[in-house]
Amino acid sequence: MPDQLSVLVVESDRERALQIVDGLGGSDRFVVSVISESSGLARHVAERNPDVVLIDIESPSRDILEELASASSPLERPVAMFVDRSDDGLTQAAVEAGVSAYVVDGLHTHRIRPVLDAAISRFSVFKRMRTELETTKRALEERKVIDRAKGILMKSKGMSEDEAYAMLRKTAMDRGRRVSDVAEALVTAAGLLS
Repeated sequence: MPDQLSVLVVESDRERALQIVDGLGGSDRFVVSVISESSGLARHVAERNPDVVLIDIESPSRDILEELASASSPLERPVAMFVDRSDDGLTQAAVEAGVSAYVVDGLHTHRIRPVLDAAISRFSVFKRMRTELETTKRALEERKVIDRAKGILMKSKGMSEDEAYAMLRKTAMDRGRRVSDVAEALVTAAGLLS
């Protein structure tokens, strides 16, 4: 996250919106913009592209959570939601929509910054975990393709596993490509020939 964060506040009540801005004030850390309507959230988020979204709403609906999930792309930015009341189903839906902090019992000015900081931290942890998971999945898929390519070479050329891998590696180096790319091409070609 950058040193100065743009925060999009979604609050229909002007007085509460001013409380939120005051709760975030006193710091050069936040640049705050306020919208009063939760409808059209996707468009507002796309237009403003904030670093953080803070929503204060009396009682969230599934429609708002669905729009939030599709619009705000909570996987791209932290979202903190303050609600006056909720039920288990909505809490679960908020978590599934990617809300980083879901605070029931409404908004209290003194809690805004700590909750926002917690949402940002939680988002960062989950983003790092998602990145690591994607990297691990990609490495596993590449490993599977390399193993299949080695199997093809071992069967068709009568090579040992080490010899097959050495051949893949040498071919990759000679062509300036990655071993997994060469393996993928071999597996694809073998599939076409069988």
